[in-house]
Amino acid sequence: MNVFRFFRLHANSWSIMSIIFMLLILSPTLSIFVQIFEKPNENWTHIQEFLLKNYIQNTITIVFFTGLFSILVGVSLAWFVTAYTFPLRRFFKWGLILPLAIPPYIGAYTYHGIVNYTGVLQSTLRNEFNITANPAYFDIMNIPGAIFIFTIFLYPYVYIITRAYLEQQSASLIENARLLGSGPLELFFHVIMPISRTAIIGGASLVILEVLNDYGVVSYFGIQVFTTAIFQAWFGMSDVASAIKLAGMLMAIVFLILFLEKVLRGRKQYSYSNAKVRPLEPISLSREKTILLFVYVLFIFTIGFLIPFVQLFQWMMLTYEKVISPDFLQLIFNSVYVSLISSFLIMIIALVIGNFTRLADSPWSKAVSRITVLGYSIPGAVIAIGVLTFFLWLDRHLNMVYTALGIDAPIILSLSLVMLIFAYVSRFLAIGFNPVDAGFDKIGRSFTEASRLLGTSLMRTFFKVDLPMIRGAVFGGFTLVFIEVMKELPLTLLLQPFNFYTLSTKAFQYANDEAVHEAALASMLIILISGLSIFVFHAVLEKEKK
Repeated sequence: MNVFRFFRLHANSWSIMSIIFMLLILSPTLSIFVQIFEKPNENWTHIQEFLLKNYIQNTITIVFFTGLFSILVGVSLAWFVTAYTFPLRRFFKWGLILPLAIPPYIGAYTYHGIVNYTGVLQSTLRNEFNITANPAYFDIMNIPGAIFIFTIFLYPYVYIITRAYLEQQSASLIENARLLGSGPLELFFHVIMPISRTAIIGGASLVILEVLNDYGVVSYFGIQVFTTAIFQAWFGMSDVASAIKLAGMLMAIVFLILFLEKVLRGRKQYSYSNAKVRPLEPISLSREKTILLFVYVLFIFTIGFLIPFVQLFQWMMLTYEKVISPDFLQLIFNSVYVSLISSFLIMIIALVIGNFTRLADSPWSKAVSRITVLGYSIPGAVIAIGVLTFFLWLDRHLNMVYTALGIDAPIILSLSLVMLIFAYVSRFLAIGFNPVDAGFDKIGRSFTEASRLLGTSLMRTFFKVDLPMIRGAVFGGFTLVFIEVMKELPLTLLLQPFNFYTLSTKAFQYANDEAVHEAALASMLIILISGLSIFVFHAVLEKEKK
């Protein structure tokens, strides 16, 4: 069946809206491809000759080691929490997700404030123990420091996906390996790692995509990578053409990583040999091993959440009276406002495309869903450039309409909040779509078909039958999107309208101006809102499992 015949057979409101959404989401990416091959200018020649090699080396180094350490930390924690009992296990089961509530750029300036010369660590050594250490030993504003920050705040992506996989794993696999004489390390590396490969690679790919998207950490630490180069070309040189070429190269790296992900996943599959599957139950260890296990889990939780949270709270108590003002309340309103609108729009689009994919159930409909959620694999700086060029093109073609309406301005959309929200939708649609798609897979089509046989329209069936059955998935997707939009930095910095700031951009601005203490209140609000959302999402997920 060719594509035209397929859409002719499935022409209804769901398919039409899905195609419109797909084209809108794709337009920024296509605008980059259109301009990437334009004739290079002097700035681009300079970048190619003197800077590009450094960008590539730094980016690859950070991506590789962050991915490697995130796998080691995330998989080990997932295995320990799933396979063994230890004190506070139920708390750590969701508490180890909390580092996701702290955006890496907030973690970066918090840890720098802790370990620098005037920070609590070196001050304590000097004042309490009369030890003056070489400040170079505590310098984290370098590539190893960036790798540490990314690892400790992004490992939960690997942890969440791997833990969910291991919890559903058959206990017989592990028990048989133990009966055959496998020790803990041999069991972990020869059984757990191979059977969890798909989950591990999936989580690691999310970590890598977040690293490539980051601007806050590398900018604050002064590390030259592709995202900082895009900002420098755009704002420092006022050269959008060079920024587009850098964005195109970064997009090529992303596609290469996604291809490698498919290769690493391979064709090996592990499935149950019979229907009698007994989920893995945690076992007790000796007292010494339990203590070591507890110390390791507590250590990761402490450096990933507790230390930065306590330090930010202390800074907040020192500066909140100076920071709180009507302007700060406006920051809170701006952040919640754009997060709510973006999340609402994303869930509407996700429901439309998810329902169309389910009803049509063909390779073409699945292709629409895959293309539409492509945005999450593309770094925010790249999407920002694509969205800007697309909206400038729209403004040029709508200039006659503006004139007819009596608006004496050459650009309207490109200076509005519409452009920023459109970018959020393009970037985070996949986060809202995946839970919805999983929810539709779970309920199938039998209830929908029964409703249709009773003469109910597609639209009424959706609202009366389908939507109530997947409300948990919709709520979960909305929560995840809200968290991501609240924390997003590169898109907001590049596309925010004049005099429009959010908590994330204000916190970054304070930190960049060396007013780290003043950044604490905005950072704490982001963390508290994100942490509460993570807790609610985890509670909903556990309820859905039961």
